Amino acid sequence: MRSRFASLRGGEAIFFDTPGGAQVPDEVRAAVDGAMRDAAGNLGGAFPTSRRVAAIVEEAHDAAGRFLGCDPEETIFGQNMTSLNFTLSRAFARELREGDEILVLQSDHDASVSPWIEVAHDVGAVVRTVPVDPVTFALDEAALTAAIGERTRVVAFSIASNSVGNVIDAKRVASLAHAAGALSWIDATHYAAHLPVDVRAIDCDLLVCSPYKFCGPHLGLAYGRRSLLQGWRPYKVRPAPTDPIGRSFETGTMPYEQLAGFTAAVAYWTSVDAAGAGHAHARQLGERFLAGLPAGAELIGPPTSAGRVPTFLLRFAGRDAAEVSDELVARGFNVTASEHFYCLGLRETIGGKALRVGIFHYNTAAEVDALLAALCELT
Repeated sequence: MRSRFASLRGGEAIFFDTPGGAQVPDEVRAAVDGAMRDAAGNLGGAFPTSRRVAAIVEEAHDAAGRFLGCDPEETIFGQNMTSLNFTLSRAFARELREGDEILVLQSDHDASVSPWIEVAHDVGAVVRTVPVDPVTFALDEAALTAAIGERTRVVAFSIASNSVGNVIDAKRVASLAHAAGALSWIDATHYAAHLPVDVRAIDCDLLVCSPYKFCGPHLGLAYGRRSLLQGWRPYKVRPAPTDPIGRSFETGTMPYEQLAGFTAAVAYWTSVDAAGAGHAHARQLGERFLAGLPAGAELIGPPTSAGRVPTFLLRFAGRDAAEVSDELVARGFNVTASEHFYCLGLRETIGGKALRVGIFHYNTAAEVDALLAALCELT
């Protein structure tokens, strides 16, 4: 599998930075290149390049449906997850009234929070933050249940944290939202890079993610329940297609070469069983990492491999995490230190910078052992 990545064959860097974006397989790059060569056109023409563009669009939506577990017509592409989330929340905001409430979680990435803050500013709605456990970042279900009320219209949350790695029971949260007549609005950006997504099984109303987190190009991808999307008025130019329903929310000329790369990424993901055997491998590496952590490293988040993906946040007794990060980078390890990783609730909880290590299905035991040895020396 590693031979399919040019970036993994060079040996110059060891990639533990996948929470910020995965490496790209050669076949994905080839698909982007091929589309730019063979499909430099636009939709609506009878000539070959236009027909190729139409095929690329259809193939990408089919791949998105397989990846998310929904009908291709319910999938939506955008510039990136954040832009797409702003776009879709704006469309839904037409239905909100002053005093309506949106619930978010303290552990959420801000791309799941800021769109609602801006919506609330525009329409007079209220955003309420539900706390999580300050040590494990586990959801406080009692607090969520207490926060849901008769004015709750949306429960928005990230399934998996891109900083501490904890995983939320998305089906349970969606059920609580629906019991109150509210929408379940999910950010699966980090989750989709590790575990299979099945929107039907979760029974969510809307889900957004980012293909570049699972070996694809920089895009945004969303699922919207058909009955929900059919009731919204999208922001778009008037002559643009409104059928199938998901395309009603795709604005302007789409990045066709990136859509071709996305289809290739889904094919790669399936061929190596990245969300099955690949995740099991990464989980084993994560357990190896946890077992070998030096005494000077403090883990923030779930203490074991249970209830998490293999993304780990560390701080160090007597050492600045940013300095440790810089020294690890100098030794060839791609890691990052931050005080929030775009989760402002994390900044409030840990009160300083921490080092993030993300283990992925293309990492090896030797790479994990090398990182542990370096951490022992530095801390």
